Amino acid sequence: MSPRATIHDVAAAAGVSVATVSKAVNGRYGISAATTARVLDVVQQLGYESSLVASSMRSRRTSVIGILVADFEPFSAEILKGVGVALQDSGYDLLAYSGSRQRETNGWERRSLSRLSGTLIDGAIMVTPTVDTTSTEIPVVAIDPHTGRADLPTVESDSFGGALQATRYLIELGHRRIGFLGGRPDLRSATLREAGYRQALTDAGIPFNPALVRVGLYKRETAKGPAASLLGMTDRPTAVFAANDLSAIAIIQVAAEIGLEVPGDISVIGFDDIPEASQMNPALTTIRQPMKRLGATAAGMLVSLLNGDTLPQNHIRLPTGLVRRATTGPPSTANRE
Repeated sequence: MSPRATIHDVAAAAGVSVATVSKAVNGRYGISAATTARVLDVVQQLGYESSLVASSMRSRRTSVIGILVADFEPFSAEILKGVGVALQDSGYDLLAYSGSRQRETNGWERRSLSRLSGTLIDGAIMVTPTVDTTSTEIPVVAIDPHTGRADLPTVESDSFGGALQATRYLIELGHRRIGFLGGRPDLRSATLREAGYRQALTDAGIPFNPALVRVGLYKRETAKGPAASLLGMTDRPTAVFAANDLSAIAIIQVAAEIGLEVPGDISVIGFDDIPEASQMNPALTTIRQPMKRLGATAAGMLVSLLNGDTLPQNHIRLPTGLVRRATTGPPSTANRE
């Protein structure tokens, strides 16, 4: 591997001073157009890249947007795709960052923002934050926000409406004993999805039964235990609404392990419509939220803030929709109440 070209290499090859190279690279006045063109030609030939940190120290801008995620799981991966597409013609580069959380599971965003802001990134998008980060040195937009104060600009899907539609669909299929496998209680989406589930039961005249509710924390590995508890009940539910697709997949895996058929013995519906949902056998019925659009919308809001614009809306909620697939059906005759 050849050594990385330095600013001194560029200056020597172009026959100019280091200061002249700096002016040409950073678009400053004081040198002729011909000299600028010659220097930039050498820059391209040598593959020279100015130090991002050094540039930021001079200009206080890096032209980099950070996206902070707790984990690179399917939801955040789809968000990342949307952000990337939205930033293609913006002049901003994208830095995806997942901070170490070995010592603390909550609040890692504060430490990460402190580390990155001002020297590496100009603004940040936080996906499913673990804390309510209200005071920051740089503009921040949150996707799937925390339940705390909503001082930050936020983008989220219609979790309440989606959960209402999911539970109503199960009721329309004939289910009355419907379980709920919830998400992270600290996220607004989780509380709204449980609220939508409860509202659908109330609207149908079905009493809410707390014995049919478990918390899966939005992860497949943390959802399997609660799923097993729910399906292992003597009078188990005939259908389960899971607060996200990973939890729904955990339910289906547990059902297979204990000999239950989906949807013959139990119907399952998720929330997200991650790519894996349509690839499963049977394919997962779910509530689709526009994950890439969430990312693109957050990116647009952040760029506006970096440009000094006032946002027309500080909090944006995007619609969701039911996707009917093969994991839901009417309750079996034996399970009908």
